Amino acid sequence: MNMTASANDAPLMQIRNLDKSFGGVKAVDDVSMDLRAGIVTTLVGPNGAGKTTFFNLITGNLTRDGGQVTWLGRDTAGMKPYRIARAGVGRTYQDLRLFDGMTVWENVLNATEHGAFPVPISRAHRIARRERIERVLERTCLADKRNTRAIDLAYAERKFLSMARIMATEAKLWLLDEPASGLDPNSYERFLAILREDVAEGVTVCIIEHNLDIVIGISDRIAFLDRGRLLADGDPHTVMNDPELAKIYFGDRE
Repeated sequence: MNMTASANDAPLMQIRNLDKSFGGVKAVDDVSMDLRAGIVTTLVGPNGAGKTTFFNLITGNLTRDGGQVTWLGRDTAGMKPYRIARAGVGRTYQDLRLFDGMTVWENVLNATEHGAFPVPISRAHRIARRERIERVLERTCLADKRNTRAIDLAYAERKFLSMARIMATEAKLWLLDEPASGLDPNSYERFLAILREDVAEGVTVCIIEHNLDIVIGISDRIAFLDRGRLLADGDPHTVMNDPELAKIYFGDRE
């Protein structure tokens, strides 16, 4: 995929010397990284590498022990997760975290009330929000499921509902935790199409993914984490063809 039209722009998020320990274990160890508009960065590494902890740190769900995270030029230290979300950082979870008893429409509406654009106060804002949700549901093929409860959706539909919640907030950074895992081929192609379109519009994407076919097919750049440290950050084929990294990834380290 070639999604690098904005690759020369200044990074939207700058991460410098990020640290987090749990007891005596370094979960994230002196990690520095730039996340740029128009680039899909995939985090790979063995289980326990620190990928989810990394997401939790940059979304404010965990307090960092050291380092700096700058979003749109502003240090996020001390910001609550909902404020980081409202500043334009959207996230999905591996376990999806949908409101199962709510309808598709209600799930997406709820996200807009807590994401980059909080509860609108004028009629014009309400109309604009409704139109935005309609467009998102059409793009994710959920328009005819608007009144269906999340718990009653098929697996792929639940995945797309998780994506729709981010899209409706107009977040500029998407942090996606295994967004394509378990998708059938048609759903996977739809996911790729959505990603291509939004990245081309300047959205920054960072993905956690374990399926190597998906990693190679989706990524402009790969960041390889192991035991909390960033071991490589670069072209997908270069990183994934490194024999030493392959040993670590597949558990064959000496």
